[in-house]
Amino acid sequence: MKYTLRQLEIFLAAAHHQSISLAAKELAMSQSAASEALKTLEQQFDIQLFDRAGKTLRLNELGRTLRVQAEALLDQARVLEAGFRRHSDIGDLKIGATLSIGNYLAINLMARFMKQHPQARIELDVANTTTIAQRVRNYELDIGLIEGECNEPDLDAIHWRTDELIVFCHADHPLAENGVLTEQDIVSQPWILREAGSGTRQTFDWAMHDVLADIQIALELQHTEAIKRAVEANLGIGCLSEITLVDAFKRGNLVPLRVEGRRFNRHLYFILHKHKYRTAGIEQWIQLCQQSTAAP
Repeated sequence: MKYTLRQLEIFLAAAHHQSISLAAKELAMSQSAASEALKTLEQQFDIQLFDRAGKTLRLNELGRTLRVQAEALLDQARVLEAGFRRHSDIGDLKIGATLSIGNYLAINLMARFMKQHPQARIELDVANTTTIAQRVRNYELDIGLIEGECNEPDLDAIHWRTDELIVFCHADHPLAENGVLTEQDIVSQPWILREAGSGTRQTFDWAMHDVLADIQIALELQHTEAIKRAVEANLGIGCLSEITLVDAFKRGNLVPLRVEGRRFNRHLYFILHKHKYRTAGIEQWIQLCQQSTAAP
């Protein structure tokens, strides 16, 4: 075999950082050693994996193709190494979750997972759907938990559970008395919404597609808690996942509004790279999440 796993690690780190110096820093080696190893890899096969512009590296078409195979191979090598060392077969797990899932579902799931597998190490990255999908595609995350649809050609989407968005307002808002949002209210009331690129916003836009151009968006915020605070301050009405509003509705400071004739239901998904090696940890995580579907 003409290449080593170390060369593949350097290749992948350079592809991720687009910099040989940052790749060397990540792998705790000198820049010259990393540069020489990458150069040797290319010379051994008479190929070029990067387009070089000064100190910046950009994967060319061949590099992008081989990156996927190299990632899959290193995934399996890490699992094999863990077996040789007799570590837990669960190993490390890097999970990505969208904000609603990450803040209201994933933490409890992680606690259960760590109780079942005390030797496992788990990392949680919380961001919007677009960002999580990008990080799964780039092998920065083992698995993502997202809201709404994902049509990335490199990713597999596996249905997890259903969810529903709820329109809501402050308890003192004039709409709270009847608890109904009319078609006229939809276009006359100011809205506090999630940002574009989030699964919540995606579902909202689909539900309101025919009047979207007429809706008054007062604020776009990246965090569900910020949206709830803005609605509590009577800056407008909001629309968030039901799982994020349970406690607020119990306290009574926010109240739900019925919206007739519009569908706010959606699905939550697991997303994985199609070429990702599915370790025991990934399979156990998916199984735990599916078993918890009935949980609030």
